[in-house]
Amino acid sequence: MKVSKNTIVQFHYVLKTEQGDVIEDSTGGDPVAILCGHKNMIIGVENALEGKEKGDKFDVTVSPEDGYGEYIEEAIQRVPAKHLQGAEKWAPGMVAVVHTEQGERQVTVLKVGKFMVTVDTNHPLAGQTLNFNIEIIDVREAQESEISHGHAHGVGGHHH
Repeated sequence: MKVSKNTIVQFHYVLKTEQGDVIEDSTGGDPVAILCGHKNMIIGVENALEGKEKGDKFDVTVSPEDGYGEYIEEAIQRVPAKHLQGAEKWAPGMVAVVHTEQGERQVTVLKVGKFMVTVDTNHPLAGQTLNFNIEIIDVREAQESEISHGHAHGVGGHHH
């Protein structure tokens, strides 16, 4: 079976920077499971998975526009410290969660003041070209409940 819209693909990946530094590596745990065609993965990876089969191993280079977007200088904002979630005390370089009108967002702390914190709302990987080594572990038809929920269930997917 080939990866296509409304299939569940389980895969392992190693994500590296353009310079070859490893950012993430899933090979030590369960494979990631995604419902294809439902924007559950960056578009550059989802497009690369299309048409592949169980056992396929391949590399894909994802440009910022097909990954986490271009880096936007204007995305640096000052927010009240009380809006940051994830730690009691903040320091530059830490990643916090902030609730916005668009839902939860990860931000990177740049500068900490007494009441206000300067944060970068860009995704930590925005503006970067990313290299993925991918190995497809399994491909199957999605169940109706997975399609209606918009994500994979079970190992590597979403647990209710």
